[in-house]
Amino acid sequence: MTLETIKKFRAHDKDTGSPEVQIALLTGRINKLTEHFKINTKDFAGRRGMLRLVSRRRSLLDYLNSESHDRYAKVIAALNLRK
Repeated sequence: MTLETIKKFRAHDKDTGSPEVQIALLTGRINKLTEHFKINTKDFAGRRGMLRLVSRRRSLLDYLNSESHDRYAKVIAALNLRK
C-alpha cells in the first residue's frame, strides 16, 4: 500500500515527503483505523491517535491549499476526501 501510494502521488522519482505523499499516506492509515474502530468500539486510546492523524492531515491540506490550489484540488479528487 505505501509504496504504491508514494509512486502515485510523488512529484519526482525521489520524492517521499511532499505534502501530497504525506496526505495520501495519512489517509491510508486513517481508513485502516476507521475499519478497526468499527470492530473495536471501546478503543479510545486508538481513537485519540486517529484524531491526531486527522488533525495532521488537515494541517497539510490547509498548507497545500495556500501554496497551490490546483495541487490541493487534485489530491482531494484522487483521495475522495470531500463528499
